[in-house]
Amino acid sequence: MENYSDIYQFVKSQEENYKLPIDIMGWRWNMPEHIKTSFYYKNGRLLTGNTDDKPVKNITRPILNLQYRTEDIDVKDILLYVEDPERYHLSFLVKKYHDDVFVIENNVDDFLDKLNESRIDYGGGLSKKGSGLPEVVPLESIAFCDQTDILSGPIGIRHYYSPDQLKEMEKKGWGDKKNGATVTVDELITLCQSEKQSVDGQISETPGKYVEIYEVHGVFKNKWLKDTDDEGYSRQLHIISYYHGANDEKIGVTLFKGKEEEQVFKMVIRDPIYGRALGFGGAEELFEPQVWVNYDQIRMKELLDAASKVILQTDDDAIAARHPSGLKGMDNLEILTVADGKRVGQLDTFPRNITLFERSISEWEAHAQQMGAANDSIMGVSPTSGTPFKLQELVTEESRGLHTFRRGKFAKHVEEIYRDWTIPSIVEKISKGVKFLSNLTLEEMQLVSENIVNKAANNLIKERILNGEMISDEEVEALKMQTRDSFMKDNKKFIEILKGELKDAPIKVKINIAGKQKNMASQVDKLVNIFRQIASAPQILDDPRMAKIFNQILEGSGLSPIDFGYLKKKEATPELPTETPPVTSTEPLQDLSKNLQQ
Repeated sequence: MENYSDIYQFVKSQEENYKLPIDIMGWRWNMPEHIKTSFYYKNGRLLTGNTDDKPVKNITRPILNLQYRTEDIDVKDILLYVEDPERYHLSFLVKKYHDDVFVIENNVDDFLDKLNESRIDYGGGLSKKGSGLPEVVPLESIAFCDQTDILSGPIGIRHYYSPDQLKEMEKKGWGDKKNGATVTVDELITLCQSEKQSVDGQISETPGKYVEIYEVHGVFKNKWLKDTDDEGYSRQLHIISYYHGANDEKIGVTLFKGKEEEQVFKMVIRDPIYGRALGFGGAEELFEPQVWVNYDQIRMKELLDAASKVILQTDDDAIAARHPSGLKGMDNLEILTVADGKRVGQLDTFPRNITLFERSISEWEAHAQQMGAANDSIMGVSPTSGTPFKLQELVTEESRGLHTFRRGKFAKHVEEIYRDWTIPSIVEKISKGVKFLSNLTLEEMQLVSENIVNKAANNLIKERILNGEMISDEEVEALKMQTRDSFMKDNKKFIEILKGELKDAPIKVKINIAGKQKNMASQVDKLVNIFRQIASAPQILDDPRMAKIFNQILEGSGLSPIDFGYLKKKEATPELPTETPPVTSTEPLQDLSKNLQQ
């Protein structure tokens, strides 16, 4: 960095260096080329340009779409809780605020989807700290970075702003001399009024009058912030742009500059590769199959073009003289005179080799599915006739293994984002006190109603005792029933978090990735089978040995025995009774029916 006199020279130099490949044990790899190729192949484009004589069969996008679905994290899987035994009950308030307010205001679903797609497409996803939820940085917008490790060096992000968008940035202090600006926003718009600087350095007239802005983060000289003799370095943010002077020279200007307290980026890598900033991406693992499928498609198209032509051959010079352009002008059933011993016929253009290309395409598609862990069953393709149902179910579940593994690593990264950036923002907001409308689930309604009912009953009892009056159990039960019925009429409730109620509360986050992969149809099938068994002989659960087997069946099916009611342990008898014992308890069945209704 000692070789650069200012931030403008530094950015121009880094942009040029970013175009050069790096060496990874003899592998020449270039990050912008990798991003471009992945982007092109995902969207069915050819690096050499799409034309009518080069058909494209996009086998990349369907497999990427599958990976988006199977490795996605749903906001319902993000669980916030208070890690304090004495204040754990406040977890309910935190969870409802997150699910009903924060998720909607910050569009958390969109953030997770964008970060997940970038991670899958390119092998990495970059997020930048924001006021509430971070924003995903499109890797296509990176002007320069360290190609071996993005977070280890300065990062430049290229933006294109319209004048209206640029004026909005004045609210963040852009163009203010107090923030180190050398021009105002209005002055920059005027300087760039009729041109837009493109990526390759060429100037093009644009009707929209976009302005190219560089957002540069990194550790730079302190003298780049202000005139000083300080030879030290600090973490800084620079917002700069360029305009063209009289001699077409790029002249740099600053809209904002200042210090940053911490690293504002986080990076998630899909499948790490030593020595490069991005992991092995979903599009990259399909580069070879996509190239050769396109090759086969082009050759098949050429064969079909040749087969579609009707070419005639003759050894009769007289016919050739009468029809120099062929027999195209003849009418249907018109008679053609051929000299004795001469002939006219069609040249054989049948595409005999086309099956070789079809077979090649099938083989490359199968290879692509194997690379992307996207076999037919998980892609939704019907199995071949005679395939056993259980075998198909086993193959489908097994094919999800790699995606579940990758999803787990992605979940850990999201937990880190929540822990470092999101939860402090949520705590700051709710500590001031908030009130919001929430839709409670049946389980939440039951939980809250029990607390409300007990509190109302206790208040009544205390009031009567303090007044020296007697109260009967019937009155208490009547009040409980009345309070419960009143509360359960509607599941829409206003929830209020009091000011300071969650101050200094140790809020943690956990992402439940296990529940995401549940096959709902399979779950319902298991529940129905269990319901039938219990309904036909509920008394078997009174035997502790049968209850133990029942619990093992539930756990082996991926279900929780707790959801079906707590079964008390009893001492085992030496042998099973010879007669069917009477039904003494139907609590497990009632609990099961209750869960099914929920």
